[in-house]
Amino acid sequence: MLALSPTAAEVQEASAEPTCLPYRRPTRAEAEAAVRTLIGWAGDDPRREGLQATPARVVRAYEEWFAGYGQDPAEMLERTFGEVAGYDEMVLLRDIPVESVCEHHMAAIRGVAHVAYLPRERVVGISKLARLVDVYARRLQIQERLTAEIADELERTLRPRGVAVIVEATHECMSSRGVRKHGASLVTRRFTGVFETGEGRREVLAALAG
Repeated sequence: MLALSPTAAEVQEASAEPTCLPYRRPTRAEAEAAVRTLIGWAGDDPRREGLQATPARVVRAYEEWFAGYGQDPAEMLERTFGEVAGYDEMVLLRDIPVESVCEHHMAAIRGVAHVAYLPRERVVGISKLARLVDVYARRLQIQERLTAEIADELERTLRPRGVAVIVEATHECMSSRGVRKHGASLVTRRFTGVFETGEGRREVLAALAG
């Protein structure tokens, strides 16, 4: 069978799910049917033994790849710490792995993010910085927006004296199709507060170069 129609219960369940989308979220059965359609459009038979379980696998993979839609970025930064013994220098977490998906061709984006901030009074656990990157990366993205969203959430929630976010990544939409340029990477930056200009910006860049 090439496609499965959702049951009445599945339709009702999907319609009842809280969502920010302006339309009903498709059911799992509808999502799997869409994968079968794409397999057939690519030129293969979704009924073939090796492909029969593929739609279910793809849907499960999507649940992981796009888990960021079901997470609140602000929650990642809720718990902060004030016992820092007067520490008032830059906090920098570098080389945070980034795995995202380009919203234009749904091809992989892979790279690293460097996140820095200058605390005002409190700091956040370093694992939370990595989780914040993941929340935004696990959505359909363009790198420019991803960079801005990470920086803006840090600015909004922590209210530090400055934030710096730099993302370096390769895009398979450029390397596997179209111009097919391998090895090219895109660098995007967002600086706020004391890091916007002058000595603050130079300090961030020097720390990354060291």
